Amino acid sequence: MSCFESDKSSLENDEGCCGGAAASQLSNCALAMLEKEGNDSVLSPTESTPTSLQGGAPLQGYDVEFDPPLESKYECPICLMALRAAVQTPCGHRFCRSCIEKSIRDTGQRCPVDNEVLREDQLFPDNFAKREILSLTVHCTNVGCTDKMELRRLDGHVTKCEFATVPCPLCQDAVWKSQLEMHQSQHCQRRPVSCPDCVESFVYEDSKVHESLCPFANVVCQYCGMELIRDQLESHYDTDCPKAPIACTFSTFGCREMMQRNDLAQHMQEFTQMHMRCMAEYLHRHSLTGYTQPPPSDDRGAAAAEQGAHAGASSSGAPCQCCGELQTMRETTQQLEGRLVRQDHQLRELSIQAGLVAELRRKVTSLEENLKELEAKQCQGVYVWPLEGFSGYLRTQAAGQPVVVHSPGFYTGRPGYKLCLRLHLQTPSAQRCSNYISLFVHTMQGEFDGQLSWPFQGTIRLAVLDQGPEGQHHVEVMETKPDLQAFQRPTIQRNPKGFGYVTFLHLMELQQRGFVHDDTLLVRCEVTPRFDTSLRREGAAMQPRGPEVSL
Repeated sequence: MSCFESDKSSLENDEGCCGGAAASQLSNCALAMLEKEGNDSVLSPTESTPTSLQGGAPLQGYDVEFDPPLESKYECPICLMALRAAVQTPCGHRFCRSCIEKSIRDTGQRCPVDNEVLREDQLFPDNFAKREILSLTVHCTNVGCTDKMELRRLDGHVTKCEFATVPCPLCQDAVWKSQLEMHQSQHCQRRPVSCPDCVESFVYEDSKVHESLCPFANVVCQYCGMELIRDQLESHYDTDCPKAPIACTFSTFGCREMMQRNDLAQHMQEFTQMHMRCMAEYLHRHSLTGYTQPPPSDDRGAAAAEQGAHAGASSSGAPCQCCGELQTMRETTQQLEGRLVRQDHQLRELSIQAGLVAELRRKVTSLEENLKELEAKQCQGVYVWPLEGFSGYLRTQAAGQPVVVHSPGFYTGRPGYKLCLRLHLQTPSAQRCSNYISLFVHTMQGEFDGQLSWPFQGTIRLAVLDQGPEGQHHVEVMETKPDLQAFQRPTIQRNPKGFGYVTFLHLMELQQRGFVHDDTLLVRCEVTPRFDTSLRREGAAMQPRGPEVSL
């Protein structure tokens, strides 16, 4: 082939000198070979230039890894890469077509190797070198892929290679094509997610920011450790938290003590006398500073002057008005101190009686809690929760304030799991769930937790009861999901994670049927636990008793 190319170049040179006469002398064999070369210059589909290797125009050589390494005869002297669309010059040198054409246009009509005169019309395709190069073995260009193939097949392989990278449409990171779906659903920082508490949608990378601002997220009071939603935290600090630091009630009168809210009563009892003295001193100071002698008027100017002239006589005469005020204040202070002593004795007696009353209240509270616990154990998995004064909840919700109510705990049997319900009245401004009743189930620490299998499994049927004559209850049934935190054994009194429905029932439907009667809404929860004998029980192994034996 190289001989033929040399002959062809000589023929072209003769044609340049002699014109059409030399061309007419070409033999039939040479014409046939020229025609064959022209046909070979059109790449067949199997020899087409791989598009995966093409960048912006003009194209340079193939920048791939050959195995074995590329021979120098197939290397372009300009770009130092494998020849792409190889052409040969009359002086016998090979170049990439785009490289030599750019060189001729930029640096002049000279061969870059031997500086011979060279025009673009003197270049002719080197199909032999092109076929040889496309038949060489190369490595796949994708990182991680170890496949080898002929250069002509590289393009088809790259488009199907499992290690091919594509930009993620969400975060624009380069991801393997085979793992794009998993990346978008599990690892992409820009994947869409929704908050399980308020159902607001956002991208995953903003999760931490949303968790710190979500009004329905569960938070823990830094003072007493009580768990509640974020919207209730401020009011809890101001009115309910027993361990929140507060100032003394008599701070206005000078007491600077700070204490926990549950210690305020004891402080008031122990420092009553001090508080009364502080108040008396406060009143004494303000009475003195509040007294001002009326200024002399014009018609009394002479009398004032006369009084100033006889100041010595005045000082030795009757006491001034200020002395009378001071004497009155002293008498008042003595009377207040006497009252303080009497009140101190009364407070001591009252404190003794208050201690007895507090002890009785603790006993009554303990008995009430024991009674509620006994009632909860008799539910046998069916619990009806009456929400009395429901109109007050609706007014609070209409005012834009969140309403969150927890039910008392109840058991699914004896022994059984202890659960409770949580009801939300979503505000009108809530996104995607405005004016809805949200209903959730929470696991609680119970008496029988050590005898049961965890996580909790079973079927839960939630219903808002229609108290009208039609009795068309609103019912939803759900199956537990053991992999969720909501069904694991609780480590605190009430599991902070719940499971249920954010959009259980719209508030408009309450007016269409008899869900509310006598200002009371009835919510029923029916739980059918399912004991998995394959799971290892915590604590002593026990067989279910009562109605759960048939499950």
